[in-house]
Amino acid sequence: MKTILILAANPKDTNQLRLDEEVREIDEVLRQAGIKDEFELKQRWAVRPRDVQQAMLSCNPAIVHFSGHGTGEQGLALEDGEGNIKLVDTAALAGLFKLFASKVECVILNACYSEVQAEAIAQYISYVIGMSQPIEDKAAIEFAVGFYNALGAGRSYPDAFDFGCNNIQLAGIAGYQTPVLQHNPDVVVPNASVEPKTSLVKEEQLAELREEYDAVNEEVKALKKSLRIDDLTPKQRIKLKRQIQEAETERENLEFRRSNLE
Repeated sequence: MKTILILAANPKDTNQLRLDEEVREIDEVLRQAGIKDEFELKQRWAVRPRDVQQAMLSCNPAIVHFSGHGTGEQGLALEDGEGNIKLVDTAALAGLFKLFASKVECVILNACYSEVQAEAIAQYISYVIGMSQPIEDKAAIEFAVGFYNALGAGRSYPDAFDFGCNNIQLAGIAGYQTPVLQHNPDVVVPNASVEPKTSLVKEEQLAELREEYDAVNEEVKALKKSLRIDDLTPKQRIKLKRQIQEAETERENLEFRRSNLE
């Protein structure tokens, strides 16, 4: 059985989020999927920095899901002993997940501007999801529902990510391009079956695919960054969105080819 650890923080001196609704929806999705024997949901609320390490040690999660506020370069917003905001910087978070690299399969940072932390954590964890810009409560909830619906149906983490983004679109709200998946193909997913050693030719092919994937992934990041420029004309925005869609499709194809080769 895999454990999903929910870490929720909404300091009293920050905007109040609908975290309880998000967690309730996740629990309902897992219940309806009939996979309670496969996934166990554990929750920690009003988390302080020291609570995160303790929770991960005691729960031994395969999936860590953070719900709360993000501040970009400054870090994620947890709580201090008084319930006020306590920022945890990116390096500290990455260092924490390095200690759990042999256990954690996927991290979801459902918080504004958390792409910075996602990139850092992806040094040690194979799949990490962050947000490239502010994300509204409704969009965050819809993403979580779509993600765990797909996961409950036996889909892979990349597939579940796509279902999460699509669920935002289906709800008719903005923000479906806000979630960003960081995938480090050089990190072995814990508990994955170990295949026999591949031939030299296959290793070379895998290396080439990884290089291509990294290049396309960087292209996607650059295009999405350009899309956030305020003074773009409508025509430029349409062109950028089309380029992003094409690059994301190419990235998915490369991931599919790599998975088949492995």
